[in-house]
Amino acid sequence: MTTSFGAANTAIANTSRLRSQKCDGLKNSPHSILLNKRVHVFSFSSPKSPSIIRAVSTPVKPETSAEPKRSKVEIFKEQSNFIRYPLSEELLTDAQNVNEAATQLIKFHGSYQQTNRDERGTRSYTFMLRTKNPCGKVSNKLYLTMDDLADQFGIGTLRLTTRQTFQLHGVLKKDLKTVMSAIIRSMGSTLGACGDLNRNVLAPAAPLFRKDYIFAQQTAENIAALLTPQSGFYYDMWVDGERIMSAEPPEVTKARNDNSHGTNFPDSPEPIYGTQFLPRKFKVAVTVPEDNSVDILTNDIGVVVVSDDNGEPKGFNLYVGGGMGRTHRIETTFARIAEPLGYVPKEDILYAVKAIVVTQRENGRRDDRKYSRMKYLISSWGIEKFRTVVEQYYGKKFEPCHELPEWEFKSYLGWHEQGDGGLFCGLHVDNGRVKGTMKTTLREIIEKYNLNVRITPNQNIILCDIRRAWKRPITTALAQGGLLQPRYVDPLNITSMACPALPLCPLAITEAERGIPDILKRVRAVFEKVGLKYNESVVIRVTGCPNGCARPYMAELGLVGDGPNSYQIWLGGTPNQTSLAKTFMNKVKIHDFEKVLEPLFYYWRRKRQSKESFGNFTTRMGFEKLQELVDKWEGVPESWSRYNLKLFADKETYEAMEELARLEDKSAHQLAMQVIRNFVVSQKNGKSV
Repeated sequence: MTTSFGAANTAIANTSRLRSQKCDGLKNSPHSILLNKRVHVFSFSSPKSPSIIRAVSTPVKPETSAEPKRSKVEIFKEQSNFIRYPLSEELLTDAQNVNEAATQLIKFHGSYQQTNRDERGTRSYTFMLRTKNPCGKVSNKLYLTMDDLADQFGIGTLRLTTRQTFQLHGVLKKDLKTVMSAIIRSMGSTLGACGDLNRNVLAPAAPLFRKDYIFAQQTAENIAALLTPQSGFYYDMWVDGERIMSAEPPEVTKARNDNSHGTNFPDSPEPIYGTQFLPRKFKVAVTVPEDNSVDILTNDIGVVVVSDDNGEPKGFNLYVGGGMGRTHRIETTFARIAEPLGYVPKEDILYAVKAIVVTQRENGRRDDRKYSRMKYLISSWGIEKFRTVVEQYYGKKFEPCHELPEWEFKSYLGWHEQGDGGLFCGLHVDNGRVKGTMKTTLREIIEKYNLNVRITPNQNIILCDIRRAWKRPITTALAQGGLLQPRYVDPLNITSMACPALPLCPLAITEAERGIPDILKRVRAVFEKVGLKYNESVVIRVTGCPNGCARPYMAELGLVGDGPNSYQIWLGGTPNQTSLAKTFMNKVKIHDFEKVLEPLFYYWRRKRQSKESFGNFTTRMGFEKLQELVDKWEGVPESWSRYNLKLFADKETYEAMEELARLEDKSAHQLAMQVIRNFVVSQKNGKSV
């Protein structure tokens, strides 16, 4: 059984006839209707006409009067007066932490309560804040504010996330209001960055002056505005009710208020969300054809701009049902990629998105949060039934999706033309952690040149609107701060990602961010050992638990924590993030990685087809054959050359570099790259960059 907290007009079955009942979704409403998860009935009406009720699946049998089970979080939401109580009271206590209910509610405000799991003895509590930045857009003022807050109230670092936002770690409860209000007054927000509602809306971060890119980014911002909570709890909590907001486009307001097809809670402070909001988190991404910098198929809704022959945007393909989270050893939980729903003209996109959200609101499970994401609803119903139900809320039939070209991962690293005479520069940030000299350098450049920035879905940062005359001094300053152009960054690092995991994430089973530098170094050493070239790479993603924040299930090589210093190995994703990986091995201890990776990479080197990626190779070979190769592996054959003579001029040079590298616990390639980087930094006039 699951809970449905009804659209404005909902009906339940009663033996041979259907009885209509109205539900406004408010906290103290006596009209909340509880439906079996196999049942949903629609009532479409206007205030001036009688209801027309249509059942779209088998009615529930009426003989039971017991209330379906609801998760504890659903009770917290219902009793919270729209996400206020008891958080407002808990923030005033002298305790370092807040209670269980407030811990859940503060997520809607964009914060998680955390403890440092490296500490022993008395537990100390801090809070992580996550911002909401549609398209990854960050103004100059907001960036400088976040940089200051990290030093004054955080742990001195900023974390760029896989959903184009900042994370600020280590904030004490007593400082939360100061930090939150500073973000809000800098025209930033953390509202809805966590919790059971729409999260940050992704879009390509590149500031390209192209019609399709501009339209995609505007659409992402409009969807974010449409699905932003309206009841004021956020501003009441952090700026004493003062609304510091920019005006939203009239088409957003019109779409939110429209209740032509029973989507809204009339007279509710939350017309789309009601008191219960959504069953779980909800994720949306918008992009243009070919550009899969946003991992489009991993979202609840993927929105793709479709343009006519003249490059004018005319509509959107919609994809639904993606999601990464799962639970170890519970096979009924799974990662899933989105599938086509249909095409809508551009003027209908907000109504179509709203219809999808309401379908999940009304039918997603609320009894067991493991199964509350929309992917489980679509998996249970099938796409045809899901499409039919969404169409009732949309009020139209979807057209078939338009054919699109192949997807491509775009990093946007390095220098690029914007198309308006200016330049932008994409910078690689290992695992999104801005710290130390890098942080200082970025601050100086962004402040000196008054630059806006954008955060990418691959945890990197883009400096925008750079004049041509600034390119050389900025390049030099970046190199001196360790922010190198992509040709100086190991290709394995460019496509890799890791979640923060230990020590602050309460869900982490093992290391991710702190562990991936050594993992990448060891993978590079294996590449060298089996004869793979330096410029060859695989997409590697590491998470400390199965929730999948770094989207490891789309990687060619995904490492998912399943015990202390232990990982599941997932294989079969593709470089353009269009295929789901599968579990290859469980509970592989970190010190045994080479026993698995050496044979896999060796036979990829020897047996691959022309231009075949590692992910496609593992899929073609099949896991049974790959397991056989791993089980029989006895090491690289003696006759196999250890020396990559295309990179090192001779054997003696390699041996000398390898000996020096061993003293610094590096591979020969890594030490060579360090020498090159040091040389680049030493060229203060920037001529070598």
